[in-house]
Amino acid sequence: MLRFRALCTTGFLTQQMCQRSGWHRKSDLLRPFLPSVTLSQFKQPVAGLGMDELLSSVVPSLGTYETRDKNPPPRESQILEFMRYYRGLASQDKSVLLEKLASGYGADHELVADVGTRLLDSLQRDAATVLQIEDRLRYYLTPRYKVLLNYLSRLEGGVKFLVDLRADALDILESKVTDSPYIREMNSILKYMLSEWFSVGLLNLERVTWHSPCELLQKISEYEAVHPVRNWADIKRRVGPNRRCFVFMHGAMPGEPLVVLHVALTDHISSNIQDIVREISSMDTDEEAEKIDTAIFYSISSSQKGLQGVELGNVLIKRVLRELQGEFPHMKHFSSLSPIPGFTSWLLGALSSQAKEMSGSDIFTDAEYQEISEIVGSSPMESLKRLFSNNEWVRSERLVNILEKPLMKLCAWYLYKEKHRGYALNPVANFHLQNGAVLWRLNWMADKSPRGITNSCGMMVNYRYFPEDTSNNSAQYLATKHIEASEQILNFVSQFQKNSKL
Repeated sequence: MLRFRALCTTGFLTQQMCQRSGWHRKSDLLRPFLPSVTLSQFKQPVAGLGMDELLSSVVPSLGTYETRDKNPPPRESQILEFMRYYRGLASQDKSVLLEKLASGYGADHELVADVGTRLLDSLQRDAATVLQIEDRLRYYLTPRYKVLLNYLSRLEGGVKFLVDLRADALDILESKVTDSPYIREMNSILKYMLSEWFSVGLLNLERVTWHSPCELLQKISEYEAVHPVRNWADIKRRVGPNRRCFVFMHGAMPGEPLVVLHVALTDHISSNIQDIVREISSMDTDEEAEKIDTAIFYSISSSQKGLQGVELGNVLIKRVLRELQGEFPHMKHFSSLSPIPGFTSWLLGALSSQAKEMSGSDIFTDAEYQEISEIVGSSPMESLKRLFSNNEWVRSERLVNILEKPLMKLCAWYLYKEKHRGYALNPVANFHLQNGAVLWRLNWMADKSPRGITNSCGMMVNYRYFPEDTSNNSAQYLATKHIEASEQILNFVSQFQKNSKL
């Protein structure tokens, strides 16, 4: 009851929303926000069986190559019990179980070595013999636990279970709790399996509107990672007139949006996020289709950590682009309005390096350095580090104006020149460039929210999508690491390069 009152008090879910979805009782309203449970989930974990016994009972033996199609599967009841048991474990115990599963039920290395030796000895023989031994080797390279994963995927809820299991594996690897090569291998195998199951042809593109199920609207609001949803009016605005919200769904995970894309329909390429998500925007304005010629992709969020590395977002943008071209044949401009996460951290690192030099600045011109010094006093690099760390610099209108040009130059350099393995260091830039977009325009004070100031000193960037060029741009970037950029970006980079030793 307290949960119900809290929801009503915040106004996030209204009686109108509930009636629209056919929910009339309080229990109906609460249902989507409570864990989905059955009586069996209140049982004690696998009575009489320890973790090792459970794994040995549920992981089928691989069998010989000759009997590969006749290996008996584990009983469905055992697999369901394993799923229930795993879900009931604490994070630390999940880590232990996954390590046991990955290391104790992998490939038989001695058998693999033996077949590998036979393959080397057979290379001078006929092709049929070589191919048969290669097929045998592939079979024995299969970890035993992969057979269990395949059986899990066939059960109702099994694919979602595996997506969550991979999310746990990623958490383990990211936390550095263990540097187990077995967990890394399991993560790679799960990623490969999920990439096949979530291929483009198996994904369903759906547009979300105010008349979509309440559960879906709630999940979309919770999954929003770029510009948090404030209340029910905010989500209504984001799926209403002059806006579009698209999701990818998968038949094996009903009701679960995999990746969410928010689009603003405008007559210009937006230069600040406040124009898109501001609260004063009317929710009842009718669309004037003849005036809409621009689509702004202003937020894309993945909702399933376990699908990290599976190409969904880039495919979604391309699908939505085609969808909008069909709805608005006269639409000619497609652009993102993207955050620049990591820029402020990179900037602080550059300032720290300059502070150690104690001899002027290699990232500001002499005139810029002098103006900054007049405002912040002695030790300007240390002062700027402090001001950028606590966001106090935005309180000084004069300092904001002075820093506009140098920070724009620095940010252009960061996006265009700072690399990781030859590709753009910034993950959002790398995403759009791989998708074939053009690094087009930097926008000053485009996101004045605390988050925007903290992450990128308030700057945002447009990545332009030219449909006729995206395939070539993407291929060129992936093959040669060349970044297509506008004159504005290249000019900023050139100006910065004249003064910088970075």
